Amino acid sequence: MGRLFALGILGTVARQALGARVLGCLGAVVLGVQVLGAQAGSVTGTITTPAKGLAPVRVTIDQKVCGSELPDHAIVVDAQGRLANAVVVLTGVKRAAPGETTVTNEKCAFAPRVQIVRPNANVKTTSKDPVLHTTNAQAENGRTLFNVALPIPGLTVTKPIGPAGTVRLVCNTHPWMRGWMVVTDDAAAITGADGRFTLDNVPPGTYELRLWHESLKSAPQKVTVTAGKATEITVAMK
Repeated sequence: MGRLFALGILGTVARQALGARVLGCLGAVVLGVQVLGAQAGSVTGTITTPAKGLAPVRVTIDQKVCGSELPDHAIVVDAQGRLANAVVVLTGVKRAAPGETTVTNEKCAFAPRVQIVRPNANVKTTSKDPVLHTTNAQAENGRTLFNVALPIPGLTVTKPIGPAGTVRLVCNTHPWMRGWMVVTDDAAAITGADGRFTLDNVPPGTYELRLWHESLKSAPQKVTVTAGKATEITVAMK
């Protein structure tokens, strides 16, 4: 009986020691995450342009659904010259986008017009319009990646997007329709209506910041990220 009691005490001590070691390891992991967060910085800024917004597009087909004209979103800029739908890519900082995304044919336009997509991600394409749309995805060299017909609302078709690059979406039925997918596994962001973007949790260092826009251009920018601080930049695209 005394021997069993002693073994029980030893077992309890061993379990307590093991629990302390596990808690210590977990604490180290949590501390490591906190330290990593403290050591990271961010890149934030505004993309501007002297360019002006474009005139509406005249619609010549399916006017009952599309209307007689539609806004041309090839350049979306506010009164202060702040540019929407510009893609900012921080090369060398890997950060994969979701493995699946959706593009919707809605009111005779692709929504969203610009997306960031992980290489080889699945793209769901669908339609809300009671007219024939197609989602024709083309690589930078003009090669067709997929061409999906959507004759009725609610039909959804899934296709792989392929490797890194820029993909243009067009509709064979409605020639004014355009959409874009920037396919990358680097950290990237799309500017909002105020031209702003933010890339968080960036390790300290010097990087190349690349900008993409469907109608405008800008040279790559060098940015230096400091631990615990936000690097603020303003870039004009022409």
